[in-house]
Amino acid sequence: MIRVSEAQEILLKFSKKGPTERIPFENCLNRMLAENIFADRDAPPFDRVAMDGIAIQSDQLQIRQQFVIEDIQAAGQEQKSLNNPENCLEVMTGAVLPAHTDCVIPYEKLTIKNGVARLISTDHKAFQNTHKKGIDAKKGEQLLSSGTWIHPGVKGVLATTGHTEVEVAQLPKVMICSTGDELVPIQNTPLPHQIRRSNVYMLQAALKDLNIEAHTTHLPDDKEQLNASIGKLLEEYDLLMFSGAVSKGKYDFLPDVFEELGIQIHIHGVKQKPGKPFLFGTKSTKSIFGFPGNPSSTLVCFHLYFKCWFNHYLGNSPKSNYAYLNKEVTFKKPLTNHLLIKSSFEDGKILAEPVINSGSGDLVHLALADGFLSLPPEKDTFKKGELFPITYFHQTGL
Repeated sequence: MIRVSEAQEILLKFSKKGPTERIPFENCLNRMLAENIFADRDAPPFDRVAMDGIAIQSDQLQIRQQFVIEDIQAAGQEQKSLNNPENCLEVMTGAVLPAHTDCVIPYEKLTIKNGVARLISTDHKAFQNTHKKGIDAKKGEQLLSSGTWIHPGVKGVLATTGHTEVEVAQLPKVMICSTGDELVPIQNTPLPHQIRRSNVYMLQAALKDLNIEAHTTHLPDDKEQLNASIGKLLEEYDLLMFSGAVSKGKYDFLPDVFEELGIQIHIHGVKQKPGKPFLFGTKSTKSIFGFPGNPSSTLVCFHLYFKCWFNHYLGNSPKSNYAYLNKEVTFKKPLTNHLLIKSSFEDGKILAEPVINSGSGDLVHLALADGFLSLPPEKDTFKKGELFPITYFHQTGL
């Protein structure tokens, strides 16, 4: 078996940056931008009113505190002009700043009666409450870089620059395969010796959190059928995920089937708990992930290894997160212990409270955890207040 860090290094070695594709703007949220975005005009494109109120010439503040309202400049209207410097124009947020004005006084700072605006205070200055043309960006300036994760704010920039289509990193086509004759569909009533399929849907949801729409199937514990089915799936999908049948049991046929199909196995066994039997292999451009059958093992290995592979595939370099252990833990095996935790925030720190569970097959308590701490194998006692890497089960930006 190899260490966790060695396994991740191997994954990065065999994860190549994926292709790109152009997709409609409407579908680009939570995708990885694969082009640089430039301003097609100044931002803002005109001197812009930043608050509802009146626009005046600021030098008049030394002379008067009341202004006759000449007109209204609404958002979306062509620029109007102040004809008499002793007067003002009412202005709306987002409107073009009227010509011959340089100061906006909000309604909260004045009263209006009989068409005359009277200032409540004189604490005003030139260019207040205005948004100068080009102050955010000049035409031709780069606004976004390739490799930017498209969240709602980024999508707003794409909209304002007129991108009806966007170049993004193409997502892999994924099939998730459950294995095991003890598994039945979720709508069935299991017999005493059976359980409903759950890992496959847990993985599908985890992929959905990454914006990947994955298909699912179930394969029986039969070597010949596995060989035939997986051979066909390799032709159709970029990436296969398996839950179960990768350990050393008599019915764990997948490692032998993979070798017969020409799949090169790069990882099979990691010094960790849960998830020791984790498997990773490749065939040409196809990648294969074999997760152990217990739910905690599956979910931990998905976030620790698939997301490592996927970030490299996207060209993404996420930041590491750390949390303070909130209770002393003892773990005497010389393995990396992926400790299920529930996180919280206190005084600007992330605290990790261990989730008590009965082992990697405990799906009930897995649902109470929002991530795990990876405790190193070099020692067996981990004290309250010590800092360790945290991996979240939910999407926090990849």
